[in-house]
Amino acid sequence: MTDVQQPAETRIFATRLIPYRSMTPKTANWLIVAFGCLTAAVSLPFYFIGAWPVIGFLGLDMLVLLVAFKVSFRSAEAYETVLVTPIELELVKVSPHGVRQVWRFNPVWVRLEEEGNDEFGTVRVALVSRGQSVEIGGFLGPEQKAELARDLAAALVKARRGPQFG
Repeated sequence: MTDVQQPAETRIFATRLIPYRSMTPKTANWLIVAFGCLTAAVSLPFYFIGAWPVIGFLGLDMLVLLVAFKVSFRSAEAYETVLVTPIELELVKVSPHGVRQVWRFNPVWVRLEEEGNDEFGTVRVALVSRGQSVEIGGFLGPEQKAELARDLAAALVKARRGPQFG
């Protein structure tokens, strides 16, 4: 017996959306080390002239920078997945803390809502069905939101045709 995929299970569109980070953790570590060396070089003269409290304040700067990078990289662990089949559109949002939310829509009844601005481009993409609205890719830039809306709209048109047999 051959393993044949059922037409209703055929993936029309699937994507994983992740927040963009221009800096890798390795680069951030190098930046922190460089900032720490600079802080040490600036604080040593103050220590030798007896103004040792300055070292504490410069150390606070280091701590704030470290916490900011930790928070930024933690928020980058969030992601969203979108899967469109002929019978279902599934949206899964996973928060940076691992909390998972799942929405399932019938592609025939779901409406793609795109809000744009002349100056900024696409500012919001949402799925609307039965009075429920769920934003997709809120962390994406305007160009990526416009591309997502275009690809998802094409997938929904294809899904509305129903499963293809044969």
